[in-house]
Amino acid sequence: MSTAPAPPPGGPPPPGRWQRLRAHWADRHALPRFAFWLLSRGTVVLGGCGALYGLNGFLIGWANAYDVMTGITSPAAVQPQWCAWPLSLTGWVAIPAIVGAAAGYVITEQVQAHHARELEDVLAELRRLAEPPPAPSRGGS
Repeated sequence: MSTAPAPPPGGPPPPGRWQRLRAHWADRHALPRFAFWLLSRGTVVLGGCGALYGLNGFLIGWANAYDVMTGITSPAAVQPQWCAWPLSLTGWVAIPAIVGAAAGYVITEQVQAHHARELEDVLAELRRLAEPPPAPSRGGS
């Protein structure tokens, strides 16, 4: 059985788990926009939606919570209504907004990744393509 070698004397101790976690959290600004949004704002919104769904699942039943959130069942048809109305609004407003925001970020990233040519280059190429072709040269063979 071998033991790990000791660190060289005089050097700083290796970073602990919490220090590494803090360093990773500080590096989140270097992520792409979509990943940063998911970590910063998306988790809060999705966590709130999940908590509201969980609360309704325990109070009105999981099937009823799903039906209220997707608009199949009216929140007025279940008891208690005080928790079903916010779930219904979340299903009609927040969930489509989250999906739309996520799709917008992904599409924007893809468009920017493929947008490599300048507008003037594209216009010059279009002008060149729009010109009539040169007349064929008359050569006898």
